[in-house]
Amino acid sequence: MPSQVVSNMRPLRVDLMTRVESRLDAFLATERARWAGVDSRAGVPVDAVTALVAAGGKRLRPAFCVTGFLGAGGDPDDPTIVDCAAGLELIHVAALIHDDVLDAAEFRRGSPAVHAKYTAEHAALGWRGEPRRYGDGVAILSGDLANVFAERLAHALSPGPRRIWGEMLTEIQVGQFLDMAVAAEGVIEPKLSRWIAVCKSGRYSIHRPLLLGAAIAGREDLAPAFEEYGEALGEAFQLRDDLIDAFGDSETAGKPVGLDLAQHKMTLLLAEAVQRDGRVRKLVSEPEWDTAALRERLIESKGDIENRIDVLVERAHRAIDRAPLGAAWRNELTKMAVEVAYRNR
Repeated sequence: MPSQVVSNMRPLRVDLMTRVESRLDAFLATERARWAGVDSRAGVPVDAVTALVAAGGKRLRPAFCVTGFLGAGGDPDDPTIVDCAAGLELIHVAALIHDDVLDAAEFRRGSPAVHAKYTAEHAALGWRGEPRRYGDGVAILSGDLANVFAERLAHALSPGPRRIWGEMLTEIQVGQFLDMAVAAEGVIEPKLSRWIAVCKSGRYSIHRPLLLGAAIAGREDLAPAFEEYGEALGEAFQLRDDLIDAFGDSETAGKPVGLDLAQHKMTLLLAEAVQRDGRVRKLVSEPEWDTAALRERLIESKGDIENRIDVLVERAHRAIDRAPLGAAWRNELTKMAVEVAYRNR
């Protein structure tokens, strides 16, 4: 394909992503006006969702959905893809709000987490009841509302994409529960930890959005290639996320780091290290983890993890090289794999 055509692919995606952003803004503004008309308090959960959307983020899930759709030959003027991609971002926002409650994370995207903000407001104003329970309640309901909004945006999906959408939502919830349960029980099962990490993060970040985009465009034949690409890149994505949590800084990441080790989470990073290092296995077998010692051992295994990420990215590249896509979109997905796997936040 001529280089000029290749260079035109990204602007096409950027234009569609701009429409997704506009759809999110308009949808949330309409909801804010609607509920604020009932009572000023009724706008609080809408404001919480809106603030997190407005705070930025990578828009990774909408981007993969839109890319899968355009690569599959979808019509850029189809409103279904705009609504679906906007809905994916709201699902992500819901997951972030709920995650911060479960992890007791104080910050998200450079601002106080929803539960932390409303806990502090309750305490400052001297309201009745327990501040933390109020803050957690606002966050839980705000996250639930984001999921409801996402469902409304997905209402026009046909049966094929709707099935993928439903599987994705189920995987997020089941994966999140297992993540919590395994940490509480102190389970050391690397295979299960890998499944949890990929299920609750990698699949809904890359794999399912790609499949949704292709399915909306009517290209179910792309599913095998997108699944292979998404599974490999999803694992690389999660390993990078774990490395950022273990060794990154909060300012760059835009969220607290070090929480996974502090909360005894058997992350994908730890699962890989347990299989390679008997000392790591011994450390995570203790009732209370020595996080400093664990981090020191993990530093020694960083090279192995980076090599693993390289292998996964190469696997994703091979999968997309064989996909029945135009050269321009194969090139675009290859670039996206590198951006996702080697990010610093």
